[in-house]
Amino acid sequence: MKRKRVYSLFLIFLLIGTLAACRAAASPESDQTGKLKVVATTTIVGDVVRNVGGEAIQLSVLLPTGSDPHSFEPVPQDVARLEDAEIIFANGAGLEEFLNRIIASAGGKDRLVSLSDGLDLIAGNQPPGETTGEHSGTDPHVWTDPSLVAGWVEKITAALSEKDPANAAAYQANAAAYLKQLSELDGWIKDQVAQIPPESRKLVTDHETFEYFARRYGFETVGAVIPSFSTLAEPSAQELAVLEDTIRGLGVNAIFVDQSVNPALSERVGQDTGVQLVPVFSGSLSGPGGEASTYLDFMRYNTTAMVNALR
Repeated sequence: MKRKRVYSLFLIFLLIGTLAACRAAASPESDQTGKLKVVATTTIVGDVVRNVGGEAIQLSVLLPTGSDPHSFEPVPQDVARLEDAEIIFANGAGLEEFLNRIIASAGGKDRLVSLSDGLDLIAGNQPPGETTGEHSGTDPHVWTDPSLVAGWVEKITAALSEKDPANAAAYQANAAAYLKQLSELDGWIKDQVAQIPPESRKLVTDHETFEYFARRYGFETVGAVIPSFSTLAEPSAQELAVLEDTIRGLGVNAIFVDQSVNPALSERVGQDTGVQLVPVFSGSLSGPGGEASTYLDFMRYNTTAMVNALR
């Protein structure tokens, strides 16, 4: 672990050192649009920002579609985009820990908006002496609860309006329309979940990623293949054995597995217990035209997958 952290710090300084070259190679057209230059860290954050910013912003999303936010490693061009951005929107709550150090080193801390700050976050079981990284003290997966994403919308609207007051009315109108869609989504999910008998609302996931969804819609998370908020953690043989016993004892129907995560461990647990693996999206949207190409579609897809597997 120590060697990995030293290497990460070395990579950060290397990236910062190449920033000037990357900026020199950037397209001059991006500086002539007159639009507010905005960077969002993940595809999910980016989609919410896009719904508020609309045509008034020039949006760049840092993480590619299908990437795992926990293991993402930026390249020099990413550092250049962060440095050039007028506003940087991040999920926060420990999700982009590696990115936060780069942003701070690149002088972007004053332009960073951590969308999960101030929300009702779920605390984790943090080992002594650990405050960040794989054993973060809070669950960062707040986007699985649309009511919390509504809190994102308010922060995004305020940040864009302050930076670009000429378009504040447009941002506020876009936000109002999107908040209405989030409210409708929340009601739709409640109706869908009602099809699952309460005693069957038990979730097992590849890592601890749907805690906010469970809290909002009356599920119980009874286990995870990787008992951590991060996919970078590694379960012990004893933890896997306990999980398999739990699955058998409670009659769990499915293990929900993120499509961007290596399913090897989940497949092993599924084979041992005879439980089906159900693919879902957790840290990323799908590509354009895919089943979860927007945040609203992402939530509908996952809800439908859970309802079909558990009812």
